[in-house]
Amino acid sequence: MDAYRILVVDDDLSIVNIIETALKQAGYGVLTANDGESACHLAATARPDLIIMDVMMPRCNGILATMQIRQSQNVPILMLSAKAEGSDRVLGLEAGADDYLVKPFYQQELLARVKALLRRYDHLGSIRETASKDHIRVGQVVLNTATKQLELRGEAVRLTATEFKILQVLMSNPGRVYSAEEIYERVWQADAYSVENTVMVHISRIREKLELNPKKPEYLKVVWGIGYVFEAP
Repeated sequence: MDAYRILVVDDDLSIVNIIETALKQAGYGVLTANDGESACHLAATARPDLIIMDVMMPRCNGILATMQIRQSQNVPILMLSAKAEGSDRVLGLEAGADDYLVKPFYQQELLARVKALLRRYDHLGSIRETASKDHIRVGQVVLNTATKQLELRGEAVRLTATEFKILQVLMSNPGRVYSAEEIYERVWQADAYSVENTVMVHISRIREKLELNPKKPEYLKVVWGIGYVFEAP
């Protein structure tokens, strides 16, 4: 298999150089951009396997760039920000990012996040994966593991790999309640610590694609104080 190509986007050239060096030493191919517009162009033309996206940049910030890329691509996006507040983390995830890392960070943590995202996408939605005939059905909802799509009332709905894995966990055991921590550990394959907002944002994005009325969900429901459950209406 060819080396993964990662697009690094940051207007701080010193940070770009640090990340580029670490990624190349780990065996990845690297593309770079210094603003959101260039990132969107490279994402469309070079089709990287993963994007590391800074939030604060000129000419289209990382939030807007992520939203634009998400309109046409399922590429995993790791968002970087100097802000650690929960609201900023939620904003990035709502824009379509898969994970969020606060500056300053350890290179080992960055590489671990990159490896985890690439592994998840290769296993759950990458174009590199061969098709399977398996599927999971709950009511009128079908999770197609061949196309990595949600089939709702006969219509295909595209999911990110993170959304797919969350639904796979929940739909594999309909009626079972999963805590946010358990969902995070199963999907992100990392220890869960203050992960409620992260899981909640992804659940909200799934509901927008799945439910006729996301505010009154029929399938993907919250069990207050406990977690989330998927069940047929």
